Amino acid sequence: MKILYFNPDRGVPVLGDKGASVHVRSFVTAAARLGHEVVLACTTAGSGNPPPPGRLIELPARTDDARLRAEAMVRGLPGTAIDDPVVRRELARLAHDRGVRLALIAQLRRIGFQPDLVYERHALFSRAGVRIATHFGVPRLLEVNAPLIEEQARFRDLRLIDVARRAQAASYRRANVVIAVSEAVAQHVAGVRGNAAHVHVLPNGADLSRYRAGGDGAALRARLGIGAAPVIGFIGSFKPWHGVDFLFDVFAALARSRPDARLIAVGDGPDLAALRARAEQPDCAGRIILPGRVPHDHIADWLAVMDVTVAPYHDQHDFYFSPLKIVESLAAGRPVVAPGIGQIASLIAPEVTGILYPPGDAAACEAALHRLIDQPARRLRMGEAARRAAAVWDWTAVVARALALAPPRQRELVQ
Repeated sequence: MKILYFNPDRGVPVLGDKGASVHVRSFVTAAARLGHEVVLACTTAGSGNPPPPGRLIELPARTDDARLRAEAMVRGLPGTAIDDPVVRRELARLAHDRGVRLALIAQLRRIGFQPDLVYERHALFSRAGVRIATHFGVPRLLEVNAPLIEEQARFRDLRLIDVARRAQAASYRRANVVIAVSEAVAQHVAGVRGNAAHVHVLPNGADLSRYRAGGDGAALRARLGIGAAPVIGFIGSFKPWHGVDFLFDVFAALARSRPDARLIAVGDGPDLAALRARAEQPDCAGRIILPGRVPHDHIADWLAVMDVTVAPYHDQHDFYFSPLKIVESLAAGRPVVAPGIGQIASLIAPEVTGILYPPGDAAACEAALHRLIDQPARRLRMGEAARRAAAVWDWTAVVARALALAPPRQRELVQ
């Protein structure tokens, strides 16, 4: 089958290291392994990792003043609206959405690609996927990873919220199938669509071959100078809601009784500078390693160094994430310690593949880490159980299930 994977979100560079970037590449790679021909169309290609199999088409957003003023006029806004950086950003998204359909259709015509299916990653303000699928007369599967309007309004800023809501409703309602990465996201989509019909939950996956082939971490341990020290690990984004500050406090308490322990926190983000300063405080100095950004191809090597990983999310009543870091840790045979919130509680089997603690309970988190550090045989058993359990999240199997949800007339092509 010929699949057009459409990622209009300019904040998701498909060759980057974000979890969303990994998700896009992993999906396309798995689809190719299943024998499908895929064209990946995106707004931002980015850099840092090799492209997935298939053809990559980048259609960058234009942000010149004339274009944005014209979009402002279409929206009934004065030309001076572009002086507000938030409105400017939103008008750039809207202008791009308006023009990307024709640009992409022209590119596909040039390479002679007629898709049988459009698979779209939902983006704020985006309606183009609906129009593209309509143009080709093919079904559209929409992947929704978060309630983006609420996320944007809470963590960044959002001015044209009514425009965003209309675009979201059109995108959700005109999808043949919606794939949500968690039950919370599925409930959000069903609320907008007015019903839960054709809304399915498929969590993130992992490339099992990548993590099963990983070494024992000895070479990297030697390079880091940590020998056989017990290592607690974190891999992810250093953003406020990811809870790395919480993890540092827990580790500082644990280090008082286990001064040989080390914490390795891999990643980048807005909180990194503050966390570097925190790592230099007397209770943590010399015990925390912050390597910064690491290409995703090297993540398996870092996981091999870690004895246990932590997903220390702060408590949220509407936790909607499908944490890639948890699935990859389990695939690498590393037990995970995490709060029992949202989808996390279904990803980790308590006392089998990891330990769940009450959200925000630092003492319980510390106790869980102590148990896993102090009982290596138990930790290894849990790691093996984690590796076996991760088989269900193999990206190839996840993508096969997603494509099997295509409408009946396409399903024969998928199988």
